[in-house]
Amino acid sequence: MDGPGAGPAVVIRRLGAGDESVLALLARDDADFDLDGGAGRRRPLTAASARSYLADPHVLHWTAWAGEEVVGSLVCHVLPMRKQPARELVLYEIGVRSAWRYRGVGRQLISRMTDWMRAEGVLTAWVLADNPDAERFYEACGFGPGSGPATYLELGL
Repeated sequence: MDGPGAGPAVVIRRLGAGDESVLALLARDDADFDLDGGAGRRRPLTAASARSYLADPHVLHWTAWAGEEVVGSLVCHVLPMRKQPARELVLYEIGVRSAWRYRGVGRQLISRMTDWMRAEGVLTAWVLADNPDAERFYEACGFGPGSGPATYLELGL
């Protein structure tokens, strides 16, 4: 898919060990991926936390690249269930650089996530949609209402 100015095709790749500089870039440019401006409330990224994050097997982080530029990012967390080997996936965060929105980058990231789910035998993914636009996007990507009502509560320490 071409972006602004008929740029290069978007390539999706999963982050792993050695991608600390990519995480630093995402942290630096976080506000450009964030629709509500909440990115500024996050803690700074340290080298140790970046290494730990990238080494965690329960964290899946895909990035969308147009040439040398990161234009999108999707983070999931794998949840092992009590009845092994069952697992579920939580889509924790998805963001597309403002100049690349509405060009299919988010859908490509979701598609890569679902490809991973199929390959790994993970049958369920869920996401908390915090605004009507996000809800419409997730529904367009195949998400539907869960099995019951839910309330999002937060405990801050």
